[in-house]
Amino acid sequence: MEAATGSGGRGRHRIAVLALPGFPPFELGIPSRVFGSAMNERGEALYEVVVCTADGRPVPSDSGFTLQPAAGPEALAAADTVIIPPTHAMPELAHGGPLPPEVAAAIAGIRPGTRLVSICTGSYVLAAAGLLDGRPATTHWNLAPEFRRAYPRVLLDEEVLFVDDGDILTSAGVSSGVDLCLHMIRRDHGAAVTNRAARICVVPPWRDGGQAQYIDRPVPEPTVATTTATRAWALEHLAEPLTLAELAAHARMSLRTFTRRFRDEVGATPVQWLTAQRLEIARNLLESSDLPVDLVAHRSGFGSANSLRAHMRSAIGISPIAYRRTFNRPNSIALTPN
Repeated sequence: MEAATGSGGRGRHRIAVLALPGFPPFELGIPSRVFGSAMNERGEALYEVVVCTADGRPVPSDSGFTLQPAAGPEALAAADTVIIPPTHAMPELAHGGPLPPEVAAAIAGIRPGTRLVSICTGSYVLAAAGLLDGRPATTHWNLAPEFRRAYPRVLLDEEVLFVDDGDILTSAGVSSGVDLCLHMIRRDHGAAVTNRAARICVVPPWRDGGQAQYIDRPVPEPTVATTTATRAWALEHLAEPLTLAELAAHARMSLRTFTRRFRDEVGATPVQWLTAQRLEIARNLLESSDLPVDLVAHRSGFGSANSLRAHMRSAIGISPIAYRRTFNRPNSIALTPN
């Protein structure tokens, strides 16, 4: 987990966004908008974001205008994080073809240890550079079969909104780039900073489930029940030891039907979803209060400090006490529901 804003205590964390020919404007603008909204308790920017191109020259968008970049490949070499939005002008990558020479050279110039990030089909660029071989990653669900054929060495998971593999992070299509940027802010600075950035952008600080809920499937009959009401009910009873049988009974479904429908709608199993909701509560309590860890575990529905500790280590690789030490800071921003 990264608590520092930059490398070696330099101050603001430097982010370079690589604009490639045929970029979609929305995805290109996500990092500047989201990271530009991240501020400390004194209202100071925590990130410095610069948009660059592989050779410093202007590049066309896919929307009828050309971008004049602020920098060239030198920005990639100086960055703490490099983000690669999608491109619609490199069809050769869909077949495992090589990167254009100037793009390959720019990526080769990135310093070792730099955090690498892709949004949507920006994952093709990382894969073509060989940076995703043997590593988990994601991309837009609709392109999963094509991506697997082109890059069979990548451990692709098309059902998630994003994948955090430490120094390389990948997101699915379009708005999941927002989810990933907010996740990175949280990883760097905690929930308080992230929640405020999300409020400024008028987006949720995190979303439930994964891409599975967006994959094209036959529309169910209007009379078919959903799990929406049960999820809302569960959120009000997270401190209680909810069982799968209780959830299914509340939804008035069999266990098998409830589990299948829940996964179709949310993109995660009921247990995975419950754990994620409880971890969110626990992390907020650790950041915003001085409650003993046992009480945090009880209020978040984990029952015991040992259970909370095990789940936090599994999910984010850190204990509750270490998490609090990192993010429960003096004069921190008070958490409010978003």
